[in-house]
Amino acid sequence: MSVVRNLSDYRPSTEGMERRVAQLEDGFTRLANALYDELIGADLTKNQSKVAHAICRKTYGFGKKMDRIADSQLAELTRLPRQKVNKAKNELIEMKVIIREGNKIGPNKEVSEWCVTGCHYSGDNVTALVTNNVTKTVTGVSPKQSHTKETIQKKKETPISPEGNSSVCEEKPKRQTVSKYHFDRDRLKDTWNRKAETFGLPKILSISATTEKGIKRLYDSHLKHCKETGRPSQQIDTFVNGYIEFGYQPSDWACGANPGGKRYGIDTALTQKKIDEIISQEG
Repeated sequence: MSVVRNLSDYRPSTEGMERRVAQLEDGFTRLANALYDELIGADLTKNQSKVAHAICRKTYGFGKKMDRIADSQLAELTRLPRQKVNKAKNELIEMKVIIREGNKIGPNKEVSEWCVTGCHYSGDNVTALVTNNVTKTVTGVSPKQSHTKETIQKKKETPISPEGNSSVCEEKPKRQTVSKYHFDRDRLKDTWNRKAETFGLPKILSISATTEKGIKRLYDSHLKHCKETGRPSQQIDTFVNGYIEFGYQPSDWACGANPGGKRYGIDTALTQKKIDEIISQEG
């Protein structure tokens, strides 16, 4: 009995501890069960899930379907750095879990449109996927098929035409490739125009040929940097919009503090000199 009494003396004191109890009277978020079920079951990363729930809180929690929500607000709610919030938010938009209309975002109630599978932009996930595919391909080839002269010297059979000659050529299916430079133009315009409004720079109505070349130059530089440093590369929309929103900071000269008072637009942000300056600072 004395041992029990002695141990009880070391219980932590509850004096001075704030007691927090969630009450409906303090506010609540009205969310459709079907949407909530999809959020629970979706194969999202930890950061994507936190940002998705935060956007629900900042919209439906205030009786709105969409709203203009700053990354800083989501960062405060999720307790994540702003850059990680922005990355997760953009990934959710690409997966159509979150939709964007102008400067407003909100949950996509059309859950059938969600495209979550394979949309995690993690270097580990990509490596695992490639490794599995390569392993299956290599192990599925028998030793005879891969190491004998018989296979190397095997002649390709030519299909015979109805006339009995061998003039018919076998048509090879055309390879369909997806350009690595395909990017969301509307999203880029929106990202730049918000930046331009903040610094008083020229806005854009469309993506010019010069700007498109600058985007290609920017993404090629990113891929080269990742290859040299061993870092995983990002999808083009995620990287380019992150570069514009967080990487590029216009100088006073670009903002009009020059003899002619000229304000320089997006193409100045996409010069090779400026790209090298910003990318070289990536950790």
